[in-house]
Amino acid sequence: MRRRQLAAISLAALAAPSIARAQAAWPSRPVRFIIPFPPGGAADLVGRMLAAHFQTAFGHGFVVENRGGAGSAIGVDALAKAPADGTAVGMINIAANAILPAVRKVPLPYRPIEDFAPISNLAVTPALLLVNPRKLPDVRTVADLVAAAKARPEAINFGSSGVGSSLHLGMELFMAKAGIRMTHVPFAGGGPLLQALLAGTIDASLDVAATTTQLIRDGQIRALATTAPARMPAYPDLPALNETYPGAELASWHGLAAPAGTPAPILARLSAETQAFLRRPETVQRYGQLSLEMPQHTTPADFSAFMARELATFRDLARAQNIVVE
Repeated sequence: MRRRQLAAISLAALAAPSIARAQAAWPSRPVRFIIPFPPGGAADLVGRMLAAHFQTAFGHGFVVENRGGAGSAIGVDALAKAPADGTAVGMINIAANAILPAVRKVPLPYRPIEDFAPISNLAVTPALLLVNPRKLPDVRTVADLVAAAKARPEAINFGSSGVGSSLHLGMELFMAKAGIRMTHVPFAGGGPLLQALLAGTIDASLDVAATTTQLIRDGQIRALATTAPARMPAYPDLPALNETYPGAELASWHGLAAPAGTPAPILARLSAETQAFLRRPETVQRYGQLSLEMPQHTTPADFSAFMARELATFRDLARAQNIVVE
């Protein structure tokens, strides 16, 4: 028995330097970069920018693989099930890793926290609280909206891009914090939602700045607040909901992760280069053009803790408001 133990220890000692050399030489072949969305959107553009940065930094190809569908769950599941040997990295997000696990009646095929090695948050997209000024002409502030909703419970309606979407959950969070109730009208995506707000089919909604800034400037819709943790640089005079209702914040996020079990030295190198990517002037400029906010929580430990808080927040909210998606 002792001879077998000594032999095993000797083999492990011999193998350790070769494992260390393999990890130091990583990557030795092209790496899959899984983006859980179709080509062309803001998340896809961010992912492709980062993949190109990695390719330059590491000297090997990072091959973008778009795996859209099921609210991004298909691509995120593919990342979770990829080999944990440094041959795959990819993007995770608020929908697949925080909201869908909180509201889905049927369990997802992956675990939203445990199946991933978080590396960094990449980009944040806060929403704006909007109203149609023709439907609610006297509502010019958040206080006005809250007062109107309390005076006529459920008479004011709000739209979202679908039951269980981030825009739906964000409004539910605001209503819970403010102690009001409005009637939910779900739509099949952000495009129909915005058209309904413009037409006056709905009174209010949350939506992202990228698609609404010009409409706000033209006076077609009115912005009351942002769901960002603090005021947005692009809207310095627009209050954050968080100022009046602490915790009423929602910002869609996209992050970088690897499959759980990916060796720590590889994760450390990816983390360092991701932070370098976020500091580049070209990245900052492009984010501004895409109406994206620079993220906090860019270290693996901070991002992991952030993901756990997000999941807990939406699970609590879904239970409290009985929000379930089949």
